[in-house]
Amino acid sequence: MVAFYFNGPDVSVTKVVTDLIDIYAVDNSMDQTVNISSNHTSPLSRFEEKESVELDDEDVMTVVVPRPASQPRFIQHKKEAFWFYRFLSIVYDHVINPGHWTEDMRDEALEPADLDDRDAVVVDVGGGTGFTTLGIVKNVDAKNVTILDQSPHQLAKAKEKEGLKECRIIEGDAEDLPFETDYADRYVSAGSIEYWPDPQRGIKEAYRVLKKGGKACLIGPVYPTFWLSRFFADVWMLFPTEEEYIDWFEKAGFKDVQIKRIGPKWYRGVRRHGLIMGCSVTGVKTDSGDSPLQLGPKVEDVEKPVNPFLFLVRFLLGATAGIYYVLVPVYMWLKDQIVPKGQPI
Repeated sequence: MVAFYFNGPDVSVTKVVTDLIDIYAVDNSMDQTVNISSNHTSPLSRFEEKESVELDDEDVMTVVVPRPASQPRFIQHKKEAFWFYRFLSIVYDHVINPGHWTEDMRDEALEPADLDDRDAVVVDVGGGTGFTTLGIVKNVDAKNVTILDQSPHQLAKAKEKEGLKECRIIEGDAEDLPFETDYADRYVSAGSIEYWPDPQRGIKEAYRVLKKGGKACLIGPVYPTFWLSRFFADVWMLFPTEEEYIDWFEKAGFKDVQIKRIGPKWYRGVRRHGLIMGCSVTGVKTDSGDSPLQLGPKVEDVEKPVNPFLFLVRFLLGATAGIYYVLVPVYMWLKDQIVPKGQPI
């Protein structure tokens, strides 16, 4: 692999990177069979300062755009996310999933989790309406599966699903899980990390609750390269880079960290707009006990009173930005219908 790193605010370099994004925006590397191992990827130590242009083993150029270290991300807060899903839960399974999280994508994303033991103890963190859990219980007895989410409105939808009647369904915080250390054989979390104020803490918790030899499977968004999509992603919620996922897992203590890229079939491999469900990250816990990583106090105190006016502004701005990502899959579907098969879109 060859990588070129551009440091500093040089305008000419910025233009070069922008031009490369325009030229190589169609990234065919979203093939659902492609895995990126931590053994072959060096996480960037300072994502806010570096941009890279990489040539993979098939000489396909990919522009890696750094995600700002600090930005608004108005819905990346527990209270905002709570109310966001208070309303979104009404249409989530019928409007959001068809455009971002199909059954085919779910099954592809869960495949690296090795859910092949009916007696395995599984926790689905941020399980929401139970859509991902329905994929889990295909191979694991429902009575061994716990669905956890902070939204009672989402969990109410999960309780209505016949296939999840035997699952344990509880409210809880992904950054402070109500499970004992070395509890589960598998940890699954899909479409949840984007709302975590402190993703490293959530992944540290994933490590803690797993038994020795257990595996974590975290499914989430990937950061866009197209400038307009980056803007709305940064306003709405957390869209990590692939390097950040690997870095968070390795710092928590996971070994054999791998990323599998996923996406709707009608995107034809396009990743420039980012994907709300864009990758499946897995890691293995090789030792018993808690994570070796030490963290300070929580980033966000949910008990602290929030200014109602500021909360409303944040919520409305974040929700408005989210509408963009409801429209993107529709736009890509229309292009898929119009552009002849075999040609990039």
